[in-house]
Amino acid sequence: MSVAHTGGACAVCYRAVARDRIPSMNVVVCVKQIPDPADPGSLDPQTKTLKRDGKLILDESDSYGVEMALQLVDTAGGGEVTLVSMAPNNEVSGLRTALAMGAAKAVLVSDDALAGTDALGTAKVLAKAIERAGDADLILAATESSDGYTGTVPEQIAELLNLPSVTFAKEIAIDGSTAKIQRQTEAGYDDVESPLPALVSVTAGVVEPRYPSFKGIMAAKSKPVDEVTLGDLGIDAGSVGWAGGGQEIVEVTAAEEREAGTIVEDDGEGFNKIVDYLAELKVI
Repeated sequence: MSVAHTGGACAVCYRAVARDRIPSMNVVVCVKQIPDPADPGSLDPQTKTLKRDGKLILDESDSYGVEMALQLVDTAGGGEVTLVSMAPNNEVSGLRTALAMGAAKAVLVSDDALAGTDALGTAKVLAKAIERAGDADLILAATESSDGYTGTVPEQIAELLNLPSVTFAKEIAIDGSTAKIQRQTEAGYDDVESPLPALVSVTAGVVEPRYPSFKGIMAAKSKPVDEVTLGDLGIDAGSVGWAGGGQEIVEVTAAEEREAGTIVEDDGEGFNKIVDYLAELKVI
């Protein structure tokens, strides 16, 4: 293996050489803590956004990234999984679930100024949290969160960190300083290779997340969670939150109720009635 560079040894080269001597894989996973979908709460009448002042849980979409990271570390024979998250009120309930699964530690960014942060602002915060977590061989994220569905944050983080990015991964294998990825497509999957470090977004359902054991749950209580603010990360509060996003939710309306359908009684000529109905709608 050879890596072209100028000047002194670079971080990528150092990690590649170190791995040749001692199998190791350090993975950072971006996780989101969300209101429980079974009891999502209500909207704030002032901001018209979902209230997040109660207990939050680990987004199911992120559990797949956590599991994939743990499997990669196990396969490498060494290393650790670090979580990065952004949540109000120093909420750690969802993080403790991922720590109980086997992650080693976490970085949590919590600051009142983050309220109303858009996708790009979130990416800025998580990118700084990833840098604070230390050198990573690989960064994993969900394709999109269950309560946001923007699908843009992973790629924005990669751009901010100047890293290659691969989306919709269904399988990841590490070969030296290269990640070999099967990327899901509508027609099947593409085989993609990327140098490390890289950021890869993982498709939901591609692995079976492990259930935290009782031992894991107890151990998670004492695992370190580095709780930081925007100031600790050197981020200007005006660049995130409502001020940084430059947007405002002006109205929220209930979705229209579905109209009653048309019932066709089959008297032996029901198919003709269906054809006539579809023709009326200009479907056929």
